[in-house]
Amino acid sequence: MIGIIDYGAGNIRSVSNALKRLNVEHCVSSNIDKLGRAAKLILPGVGEARMAMDSLDRAGLIRWLRGVHVPFLGICLGMQLLFEESAERQTECLGILRGKVVPFDSRTLKVPHMGWNRVRSLNNNPLFAGMAEHEYFYFVHSFYAPAVPETVGTTEYGTAFSSAVQKGNYYGVQFHPEKSGSAGLQLLNNFVSLC
Repeated sequence: MIGIIDYGAGNIRSVSNALKRLNVEHCVSSNIDKLGRAAKLILPGVGEARMAMDSLDRAGLIRWLRGVHVPFLGICLGMQLLFEESAERQTECLGILRGKVVPFDSRTLKVPHMGWNRVRSLNNNPLFAGMAEHEYFYFVHSFYAPAVPETVGTTEYGTAFSSAVQKGNYYGVQFHPEKSGSAGLQLLNNFVSLC
């Protein structure tokens, strides 16, 4: 079973619907005991970093999330929260990855970065198994994570940024696989197949 982490915001319904299309058993919860029985975890994300971290804190999930050992997938804001800090209201995040999430330059770019864009997959990461090296996925975000040693996918929008990361059992994607058609379903299915 996959546990979708409910922190009172995010694209939970669309992630749940995508898992239903894949016939994957899942639950939506903010309860540590229930989530602790899941074989894998997904942290969906839409919204603002400080609000999300405050909600995770109220649910008592922050310390627990920093120590989970099952495969974990952060989506969009859920990926950004894996970093140490977000410039969005100077928010301390989970700190799984070193680095700071920063805003796109609205003086030179249309912000948010919204729509289809290519992801260049790196290092034959299992999330991208069975896909082209430069697959299209759907993005909606105003902040981005710079490239770090754990970057396994990059995208160009004014600058190259991390569109996929992995550190141990923690995976993250900046794009929305649940809104990315067949490629997105393939990525979710690849995550389901891990371990």
